[in-house]
Amino acid sequence: MKITMIALAAVMAAGAAQADDVAPGDVQFDEYGAVAASLSGADGDPENGIKIMTSRAKGNCIACHEVTALQDTPFHGEVGPVLDGIGDYRSAEELRGIVANAKMTFEGSVMPAFYKTSGFIRPGNAYTGKAAKEEELTPILSAQEIEDVVAYLLTLKES
Repeated sequence: MKITMIALAAVMAAGAAQADDVAPGDVQFDEYGAVAASLSGADGDPENGIKIMTSRAKGNCIACHEVTALQDTPFHGEVGPVLDGIGDYRSAEELRGIVANAKMTFEGSVMPAFYKTSGFIRPGNAYTGKAAKEEELTPILSAQEIEDVVAYLLTLKES
């Protein structure tokens, strides 16, 4: 009985955490693309942020960005800026906005919107006939994963 109650409490807590997430369509960007509040309502975990940034199945940030602190992970890209020291000159709010949807800060950016579900251009049917049929897609990263990446990026300081 005691184990059942503990398990039930854990499930309810997990559901409550999901309920606090800001939905991708409800994210409020300021005029410069920053997002003031946590998307998950919780602090990020920098260690999980590393996993997301280096995982090909998730963010794979290092495919486009170089991060000296992650030099043991192969295949750093040169498409995006080097992220060394970014925690010195970008705030959590700015980083959250950039990771969620970089085009809100940098209009011509080729960086994918990691927390967006609609408004995509899908030419697939004209070329392959395999474009997604749904109006909305699942975001690449969850609200908490965005917070985890932001928490890690804030640790990248020169000083």
